[in-house]
Amino acid sequence: MIQTDASSQLSPQDLAERLAGLHPDLFVLDSSDLTGRHPGEHPRNLEAGVLAQPRSTEAARHLIRWCGENNVSIVPQGGLTGLVGGNVSRPGDVILSTSRLNRILSIEPEEMTATVEAGVTLEALQQAAAQHGLTTGIDLGSRGSATIGGMVSTNAGGILAFRNGVMRHQVLGLEAVLPSGDIFSDLTRVVKVSAGPDLKQLFIGGEGAFGVVTKVVLKLEPQRPYRATAMLGVADARAALSVIRRLRTLPGVTLEAAEMMWPLYIRDHAKLKGLDLSWLEEDAAALLIEISTGSVEGAIAALEEQLSDMWEPLALKGGIVAKTLEQARRLWDIREDSGFYYAEIPEAASFDVSVPPTYLDCYVAQLERRLRALDPTYAAYVYGHVADGNLHLTLIKRGPLPERELRAVENAVYANVGEAGGSFSAEHGVGLEKRHGYETFTSPEKRALARALKQALDPKGMFNPGKVPF
Repeated sequence: MIQTDASSQLSPQDLAERLAGLHPDLFVLDSSDLTGRHPGEHPRNLEAGVLAQPRSTEAARHLIRWCGENNVSIVPQGGLTGLVGGNVSRPGDVILSTSRLNRILSIEPEEMTATVEAGVTLEALQQAAAQHGLTTGIDLGSRGSATIGGMVSTNAGGILAFRNGVMRHQVLGLEAVLPSGDIFSDLTRVVKVSAGPDLKQLFIGGEGAFGVVTKVVLKLEPQRPYRATAMLGVADARAALSVIRRLRTLPGVTLEAAEMMWPLYIRDHAKLKGLDLSWLEEDAAALLIEISTGSVEGAIAALEEQLSDMWEPLALKGGIVAKTLEQARRLWDIREDSGFYYAEIPEAASFDVSVPPTYLDCYVAQLERRLRALDPTYAAYVYGHVADGNLHLTLIKRGPLPERELRAVENAVYANVGEAGGSFSAEHGVGLEKRHGYETFTSPEKRALARALKQALDPKGMFNPGKVPF
C-alpha cells in the first residue's frame, strides 16, 4: 500500500527551519514570505506554507533525500498555470518550486535543439531561440508563465499539436530527481534511440508523481515570422476540417494554427470585447486560422486567394482577413483570453476532452442533448483545437456545483469519449479535479499498472500525494 499522509507531523515553520541551510543552492520561503504571494490558477497552491527553490539539480537532490528520510511529501510546482489542481499543497508538504532552475543551458542552431532547466518559461525559450531564427514546436496562450518542466509533467499540447504533436513529441531527453534522491539522466539530443524502453516517458505526463524534472532537451523548428490571420464563419467542425485540409496541402504555405469557437462562445466573447461580428452569419461558428509564407504580403495574398476559391464549395458563412498586426492580435485575443466568462460565472465547471476530429460534430450534438436532459437550462461554451480534436468545454452556470450534480455533468461530458478513440483529459492533466474521470473512464488494467509503477518508484507516496493516479 502506498502511504500518502506521512507528512502531517511537521508544521510549516518546523519544515522551513529544518530546511534552512540544507544546501547553499536551496532557498526556502516560509509562510510569512508567502503571505500575499499570488497562488496561480488554484487558490490552494501555496497552502503548504513552505516553499523550497533549488538552484541546481544537486540542491533538489538534497531536498528530496531529506524529505524521504523524514517522511515529508513534496509537491512540485512550475509556473502555477495548471487548471486541474495538480499543484495544490497542504500543511505538512514541502513545495518544490523550479523557479530558480531557470537557465537556458544551450541552443544548438545547426541541430535545432535546446537544453534548458525546468523552470525556464516557454516565452523565454521562444525569445532565445528567435535569435537563431528558431522557435519551439509547441505554443500555449500561457507562454509567459508556463514552464518547460510543468509542460513536460502535464504533456501539454496547445495550438501547434495538430502539426507537431504534444510535449511528448518535442522532448528528446530529460533529467529528473527520483523519490529516492537518485538522479535519472537521459539528456540525449537525437531522435533515433532504439536502446530498450524509453523510460523518460514516465515523467512526461506523470504530473510529478514519479519524480521532479530538472532539465529538458527539446526539438526546435525554423521560425516563420511572415504570417496572415483570418477568422471564418463555418457551419460545423466538418466544414472547418475541410478548410484546414486544403490549407495544409498548399505548396509554399504552412498552416500555423486552426482554432474553432462554437456560436455561444464567439458571440458572447466578441460582445464583451467589442469585436464587430456583423460579417458573421448568426448561426455560424468561427474558425481562426493563421498561415505563413515567405513574406507578409504573400501570406495575405495566398490566404485571400484560397478563401475566394473555397467560399462557395465549402459554404463559408463570412470571413475577415486581418490587414494589420493589431487586427490579428484582436482576433487572437478572442481565442486566447478564454477565461472571459469567469467574471459572470465564477468557478464554472470546465472540461478538456479530445475526440477524433471527424467525430466532433456528433460529440457536440450529443453533449448538448445530454446536458439538456440533466437540466433544460444547461448550456456550454465550446471552443478548442479543432484540427486535433481537442475541445475545451465550460458549463454556463456559476460554480462550484454540488458533488452529485457535478458528477452527473462529468458523466455527460465524458460519455462515449473513450469508445470513440478519445480521452477525457486532452492536455490539462488530471490533478485533483479530474480524479473522477480518471477512476471512471480509465481501464482498471491501466490504473493498476500505473499504481504498480508508483509503488516501485515512490513506495511512501511522497511525490504529489493525492493527485493522479494515486
